[in-house]
Amino acid sequence: MSGRRQTIACPICDTMYQVDDEIAVRDTRCIRCGHRLTFGRRGAIARVVGLAMTSAILMGLAMFLPFLNLTSGRNTVSASLVEVVGGFADGLMVPLAFAVFGFILVLPLTRFVLLIFALGPVAAARPAFPGAALALRWAIVLKPWAMAEVFMIGVAVALIKLSGLATIGMGSAFWVLCAVVLITAYQETFMCRHTLWTELNSARA
Repeated sequence: MSGRRQTIACPICDTMYQVDDEIAVRDTRCIRCGHRLTFGRRGAIARVVGLAMTSAILMGLAMFLPFLNLTSGRNTVSASLVEVVGGFADGLMVPLAFAVFGFILVLPLTRFVLLIFALGPVAAARPAFPGAALALRWAIVLKPWAMAEVFMIGVAVALIKLSGLATIGMGSAFWVLCAVVLITAYQETFMCRHTLWTELNSARA
């Protein structure tokens, strides 16, 4: 018996398809361009949850590991990401400190936690938690506002401008945050909303 039918579009060639809910249990590709449309539960849910857990752990480490090492003469100073953000928390720069802390640290970490909460039980073949649909909806809404990659570009520009004033070395947190950005970009290739919502609705039924 077929489930309810939905319309999905290929993001590459815009070909429209009418599919059943059961389509989410297997891999499908666009017949015109070959782009993968759905990954199936094993190919999408498990990978999204696994990558979100990895990113959340790395983000937690990046907050407190040394982010920058500045050397001027015989003096060397190391600062964590939290300390770098805290350096703005003075006078008129306080709103900037809150904005950096929110968009670069809090929102990405919150999004990872929401994805784990919403899809973790589904990946483990268990019933979804109450509120899982709301958590997934917010995780999707927060995607454009999680700006760790923008921060990395800003840091690169700032380092170029400061290179003549002091010797600057990248701490371990810098490379951890780079890894988070790359993992997040890779994770987005598995974020098939049709598959995620279909499996989540099935787990709530």
